[in-house]
Amino acid sequence: MTTGYVWNTRYGWADTGSGSLFPSDATTGLQPIGHHLAHPDTKRRFHELIAVSGLLDRLHTIRAVAATEEDILRVHTPQHLARIMEESRQPKGGDAGDGTSPFGRGGYEIAALSAGGAIQLVDQVVAGRVDNGYALVNPPGHHATRATGMGFCVFNNVSIAAAYAKDVLGLERVAVVDWDVHHGNGTQDIWYSDPTVLTISIHQHLCFPPGSGYREERGTGAGEGYSINIPLPPGSGDAAYLQVMDQLVIPALREFRPDLILVASGFDASMMDPLARQMVTSAGFARLTRRMLDIAADLCDGRIAFVQEGGYSPHYVPFCGLAVIRELLGEPFEPDPYTPIVSTQGGDVLLDHEAAAIDAAEPLLGAVSGESVSG
Repeated sequence: MTTGYVWNTRYGWADTGSGSLFPSDATTGLQPIGHHLAHPDTKRRFHELIAVSGLLDRLHTIRAVAATEEDILRVHTPQHLARIMEESRQPKGGDAGDGTSPFGRGGYEIAALSAGGAIQLVDQVVAGRVDNGYALVNPPGHHATRATGMGFCVFNNVSIAAAYAKDVLGLERVAVVDWDVHHGNGTQDIWYSDPTVLTISIHQHLCFPPGSGYREERGTGAGEGYSINIPLPPGSGDAAYLQVMDQLVIPALREFRPDLILVASGFDASMMDPLARQMVTSAGFARLTRRMLDIAADLCDGRIAFVQEGGYSPHYVPFCGLAVIRELLGEPFEPDPYTPIVSTQGGDVLLDHEAAAIDAAEPLLGAVSGESVSG
């Protein structure tokens, strides 16, 4: 098993400022703090754990190359691209678009490198040079809509990679499975009327963005039915997420028959994350990964690429990521130092209200079909 891996030192140089969630503001009492919640150290620590674990030597390193303007404009508006480029040249940088997603001078170059890392991984997966792969990119992307960035996201990395797979590599159908704890609103926005890209978002209900990610958001026009939202109640853990995979995600993928599966891999559904209230463990992420690898093998010759999204616990994210990488390499799960704590706090039993939320999303599968795409 050959697993591709993307990391670039500049991903760890993304400057998110000195605020916690909002920029520091002395007039409102928001004090500056050393680490923004989206500080890149969390992902750097992930990479360093991969290195010291010995797994880095077994991964096929893929060099990140910055996405071109043409790559970015396949999914974003010229106005959004131009604004990011302009603000990136300012002495103190700018903001992705919502006022809470700062980037420093040169932020455009890092964001383009993040999108380009996703493209390079997809290119190698589709060409068969690697069996699967993980792009540990930063900044993340799934909140970036066509017209603006938000939620710490500048460009929509996974959508840029999906568009590249379709327009450059010639694939007909791409599925995006997003298990980041927050709704993948940007990915949904970009593909909302397009039946060639199936978007599936599994998220904590109404966690972020506000008023987003309802089951009723199903797509429009030709794309109606190809946007699937699975909002889960707070406290959902391994059992609920695995049930979602078995009851909803895998059947939807079987109906759609993608040529490529992209996993928007956020680790903020983990038990120790400060920006959500879900209870997935590193063992749970390993089992989710195994489900995705198995269905990719059945449907699209194993073509699957994981692209990093969120995850804000500098303590636990690295171990969740390590568990996924081990699974990609075909290695058995190994308990991490936090396992004795997180394995005793619940989440390993499917509760009635969690099952009800999953059952409520099952009717969404009826409109998904690969036939309407390919004829």
